[in-house]
This record gives sequence, C-alpha cells and structure tokens, in this order.
Amino acid sequence: MKIVIAPDSFKESLTALEVANSIERGIRKVIPDAEIVKVPMADGGEGTVQSLIDSSQGTLRTETVLGPTGQDVAAEYGLMGDGVTAVIEMASASGIHLATGELRNPLKTTSYGTGQLIKAALDLNVKHIILGIGGSATNDAGVGMCQALGIKFLDEQGEELGFGGGELNKLAKIDLSALDPRLADITIDVACDVNNPLCGPTGASHVFGPQKGATPEMVETLDANLNHFADIVQHQLDVNVKDVPGAGAAGGLGASLYGLLKATMKPGIDIVVEAVQLAQAIEGADVVITGEGRIDSQTIHGKTPSGVAKLCQSVNIPVVGVAGCLSQDCGVVHEHGIDAVFDVVPGATDLATALKDAAANLELTARNIAAMMVLFKR
Repeated sequence: MKIVIAPDSFKESLTALEVANSIERGIRKVIPDAEIVKVPMADGGEGTVQSLIDSSQGTLRTETVLGPTGQDVAAEYGLMGDGVTAVIEMASASGIHLATGELRNPLKTTSYGTGQLIKAALDLNVKHIILGIGGSATNDAGVGMCQALGIKFLDEQGEELGFGGGELNKLAKIDLSALDPRLADITIDVACDVNNPLCGPTGASHVFGPQKGATPEMVETLDANLNHFADIVQHQLDVNVKDVPGAGAAGGLGASLYGLLKATMKPGIDIVVEAVQLAQAIEGADVVITGEGRIDSQTIHGKTPSGVAKLCQSVNIPVVGVAGCLSQDCGVVHEHGIDAVFDVVPGATDLATALKDAAANLELTARNIAAMMVLFKR
C-alpha cells in the first residue's frame, strides 16, 4: 500500500515535516510495511520556506538585512535541493512583526530588506526565485525592494527618494539603468493569494494600511501616493500596475514585482505543488493524507489541503484531511475533493495543551485512520 503524506504546518506547534513524521509513526503501528512518501507542503504563506527546504532536502540560510524600520534583522531564506531555486518569505525581512509600537508607520517602513534577500539569492547563482509576499509591514509599492536591487527612484531635483510610502508623491523619474543584470536571466514566481488592486477602496492602503499603523488620514495619503507611483510607471514604462489583480498585495509590493521586475503572480499553493513535484509523488498512491492547523470553510480558498485534494481528484485518489480543530462549516471541503476529515484533539482541552500534544495526537489519529483502512480492506 502506498500512502502519500502531504500536510501543511500546524502553526505555533509543528512544521509540515514534523506533522508528516507524526502521521507516519501512527500509520506504521498498523501497516508497518506501507510505502510512505512524505511531501511537506505550504500554501505560499508562513512556513513556505521551511516546507520547501524540507521537501527538497535543501538548506536554510540567514542574511543580515535592513528591517522595515531601519534596524538590522537576521532574515532567513532557503535554497532548495535542486541548487538553483531560492525560496523567500518577504515577511522574514520586511514583516509586520518586525515593526512594533510607534515604529509601525507605513509612511516610513521600507521593503528594502526583501530586495537584499533577493540579491543574496542571486549571489548563489539561482535561476528561479519563489517569493511569498504575505505579512508585510510596508506600504511603499515595493520601492525599497527595488532600490536594493539597483533601481533609482528620483524626485524633480534628481535626488533619490527616501524610505517609505510617504515619499512616493515626490517621484518624478524611475532609473532602471543600474538594475541588477542577473535578474534578466531568472524567473520570479510570486505566491500571491489576494486579488486587491494597487489603489482605491479595495487597494493596498485602504484594506491593509490600518493594520500596519495607518490612521484614516494616512490611508488617504498613502493611497494618493500609490496612485502617483502607478501613473509614473504607466507614463514612463507603459505598464499598468494600478488595476492588476494582486498589485496591492504586501503594500503594493506586487505592483513593482509585476511592473518592474517582470515577475509572475500565482496562487501560492499552485507554486508549491509544482515546486515539490507533488503530481509525481502521488502516482500510484492508494490514499493521500493532508492537513493543516484548522480545517474550515476557508480551507477551500487556496489552502494546502484543497490544493492537494484538487490534484488528487484529477487522478481519482482519495484524500483524508487531519487538523488541530474542525469548524462547524468544515463539511464544505467534502465538495472539493477531501473525502474525510479528522480532528486530532481527543477531548476538551486548552490551546497550550493542544499545541504541546499535537505530535502525539496526530500519531494516534493516524494510527486510527490506518486501522480503518485495514478493516475496510478485509
């Protein structure tokens, strides 16, 4: 019997690989000779670097970069086992958790460190970069990232703009002449699961600005500045970044990635499924077990279990989902290729205990799933 284990991480508890290991231990208590293939997964958000490194036997690296508020931070990124694909989570360099208190000000925070991580990856001679862009502290349209990569953003006097979304109204010219030439020879895939445009009531500033510290007045300023940035890009480069779905992701980082770096925006789960070669891994499988910390009605919207199930459904492989908890509306996943779901927590408990006992609970649940599989084969 071939069983593929392809879960996401359980946040604040276990990495995707640790989840897979726990499930494997439970299965082997009942089916010791099973062919088990473990494929740590992610959906492009938090944990993507670790999952892709684990699934490909890659290496985790650390780079000191400029954080969103101007401080040095130790940011992690990964080099996958193929030696030519780098995995970056922009939150590691420019995340909202790195801007606290009064420093959480999107008029001033910068995405410069994300550009430094990209540059560090280029130094490894990679040919492909996977970039997750969730959880940013910034609203600078990705200008900081681009500055780190050599692009100059100049005002009317030819002076370079400072950091932050509050500077964008001064933009008069974009100088691409010093852009790192290595970028021309690589592919950048951006894991983006939001469709927000750059500007307007559903744009970066209005939707995401307040959680980054923006007051209502700051939101209006930031939105106007992003509009101005988009107008300059349109006029000078003949690229419309204002209305592109996903351009508003990460404070407008999506706009620069698309318009200036020619990156491709994709759903995160699609990028990961391709990167870990999940289609090849599930060939000949009798069942696939996936999971995440919580399975609910949002699971079907680009989360790991639904991405795994979509692929399995196309080749008629049954899918079992496991989770730390199940919501009352989780049954919707049955309409999207997940045949059965299991809550791994055995009874009422507090969150701290559930997180601490996650590995043991997963193992027990997997043991029971395997026992049911054996019973039904009799």
